[in-house]
Amino acid sequence: MSAGKIKVSCFQCGQTNYYPENLGSGTVVCGRCRNPLPRPGDVVTVNSVQAINLISRSSLPVLIDFYSNSCGPCLLMAPVLERLARRRAGELMVVKVDVERYQNLAAQLGITAVPTFIVFHKNMERGRVSEVMSEMDFSLWVAKLA
Repeated sequence: MSAGKIKVSCFQCGQTNYYPENLGSGTVVCGRCRNPLPRPGDVVTVNSVQAINLISRSSLPVLIDFYSNSCGPCLLMAPVLERLARRRAGELMVVKVDVERYQNLAAQLGITAVPTFIVFHKNMERGRVSEVMSEMDFSLWVAKLA
């Protein structure tokens, strides 16, 4: 890793970029497609195209939370996901996909319950779980896959 920079993958093209650690409020754009990059450690809701770009092109492992805003267990897991994303910034991309808005992607990936978490790396599914877990158990589950 470059000094003072954290790896982050572009949602638009999947290119891995280096994001300055202490940027403040500025915007960083992808070196390939010039679209704005997500801040390292942020959990961002993505659309189907962005999710597929990350799954198929990111050099970083990608953890996707398939959720619904009306799902109580999904809401319980949200802060756990956010803390994990901050701890693993630069090592793992963490994103969310709303299954109500992106039903086709959810169906394509066989999502039958929410929350469902899937870890992908280099276009391969490494593991999935569809349940509420303690923060420690969830972190250990992700660590063995990514």
